[in-house]
Amino acid sequence: MSKRTLAILAAIGATVIYGINHTVAKGVMPGHVKPFGFIFLRVVGAALLFWLISFFGPKEKIEKRDWGRILVCALLGMSINMLSFFKGLQLSTPINSAVLVTIIPIIVVVISALFLSEKITLNKGLGIFMGFVGAVGLILFGAEVRQDAPNIPLGNFLFIINATSYGAYLVVVKKLIEKYHPFTLMKWLFTIGIIINLPLTLPDVFEIQWSTMPLWAYGSVAFVVIGTTFLTYLFNIFALTQLKASSVGAFVYMQPLVGILFALLSGKDELTLVKVAAMTFVLVGVYLASKKPKQGS
Repeated sequence: MSKRTLAILAAIGATVIYGINHTVAKGVMPGHVKPFGFIFLRVVGAALLFWLISFFGPKEKIEKRDWGRILVCALLGMSINMLSFFKGLQLSTPINSAVLVTIIPIIVVVISALFLSEKITLNKGLGIFMGFVGAVGLILFGAEVRQDAPNIPLGNFLFIINATSYGAYLVVVKKLIEKYHPFTLMKWLFTIGIIINLPLTLPDVFEIQWSTMPLWAYGSVAFVVIGTTFLTYLFNIFALTQLKASSVGAFVYMQPLVGILFALLSGKDELTLVKVAAMTFVLVGVYLASKKPKQGS
């Protein structure tokens, strides 16, 4: 099996885990673990696992000039991205998060145009506009009355912050991936992530009642730490060694399908006309924004 095929399978695996995570993580919050407490468990757990497996990788020293980029990557990918997503998930619904996360490829296109001078074609421009309309529509008209979703518009807005920071992370981290082994990169990114997140996340950790937490909640926490954090970041960083940032970002198209199916099958969410309309706008927008232009055009 070629490295490119493995990279594609890794990207698909990460997307499936992310899709399931929308419902799994929501089920534990905030009753057993508060959102920011979850982030502490995620970054500490992933840092430990990456340091452990780094012994099986090459011994590399980070060059002084790269620490600034590493700090930015940790801020975008291990702090802003995670904090906004989990807080958004507490306030909104699994289906909304699965829909809004699909604007990541659009964000990648915009950031690549701004910082990497990639051209925005008519198709891409129309796609960005449609994705924006779908996302804004879900924020403005997607409000529902749900006990487990106390502030859906704010939660949806935080999902957009999450998608923007993760899209930026995919673009910024690409140069580091070309230079360092994934194990080296991840162990330092998550270690820095612990320091950045500590002041916001530690108070929520102290509130976790481990002794009264049911077994299924422990399973959900393990899934989020090992699956949604360690494995997905490992899979995506490997995928980026063989694929472009925009190509890895495009695999997020699968998330609504996986996320919505899992949420519906587990009875944790339901489809509405607004959600379907918003998802249609976002997915068509993402398709147009990521579509390769014809040669010579």
